[in-house]
Amino acid sequence: MSDIQQKFDAISKKYDEQRKKFVPCFDDFYGAAVSVASVDSENPGIMDIGAGTGLLSAFLMKRYPEASFTLIDISEKMLAMAKDRFGNNSNVKYIAADYSKYDFVDKYDIVISALSIHHLEDKEKEELYKKSYSILKENGVFINADQVHGETPFIENLNKTTWRQYVETSGLPEEEILAGYERVKLDRDTSLEQQLDWLKEAGFCDVSCIYKYYQFAVMFGRKIA
Repeated sequence: MSDIQQKFDAISKKYDEQRKKFVPCFDDFYGAAVSVASVDSENPGIMDIGAGTGLLSAFLMKRYPEASFTLIDISEKMLAMAKDRFGNNSNVKYIAADYSKYDFVDKYDIVISALSIHHLEDKEKEELYKKSYSILKENGVFINADQVHGETPFIENLNKTTWRQYVETSGLPEEEILAGYERVKLDRDTSLEQQLDWLKEAGFCDVSCIYKYYQFAVMFGRKIA
C-alpha cells in the first residue's frame, strides 16, 4: 500500500468536514470548477479523477442531476465514503485503482479532478493530461482544481505561510492539523504555468486558469476535435 493510500484511508471519515478548514477559498474554489463544467448535454458522462469521497462530483450532481458519474480513486476507504454519500444512485460507478496507471476505455463529456493530481510526479502529471485529453469526447472539457507551486521561492513561501496561518486558526484539533501537515509532505506541486503548458501540449484549446487564490488554482481546457 502506498503512503498516499494509507494516509487517505486514515482520513476518509473526516475528510469532508476537514476540507473547508484546509481550503481557505473552499466555496469559490469548488464553485468555479462547477461553473465552467459546461457541455451541450443534460446527462453528460463525467469522470472524476482522484474522486475521494465524491465531494466535487456531489457539487456537479446538483448542476447535472441526470449525469452519469465514474469515480476513480486509489483509496477504497475514500470510495466507501462516496458510496455512502450517493447511496443506491445507479448513475454512479466506482473504480478502486491508481488512475495514473489505469487503462481507461470509455469516453466522457467532462473529466474533473480536485486536490489529487498534485500527488503525481511531473512526468505522471504530463502523461495524465494526455490521457485525460484522449478520453474526452469532442467538445468535452477538462477541469483540474488543485494546488500549484509558487512562481518564485518568495511566492511559494508566502502561499504556504498564509495557508498555515489559516489552518491554525480554523478550529481544527491540533492532532488533525499535524496529520494534515504530514499529508502535505506527499505533495508534488508543480507551477501553474508548467501545467497550463502541458495541457496545451496534450491538445487542449482555450486553456486557462479560471480561478486562483494563493496556491489553489482551477485549470481548464477544452477538446474541440
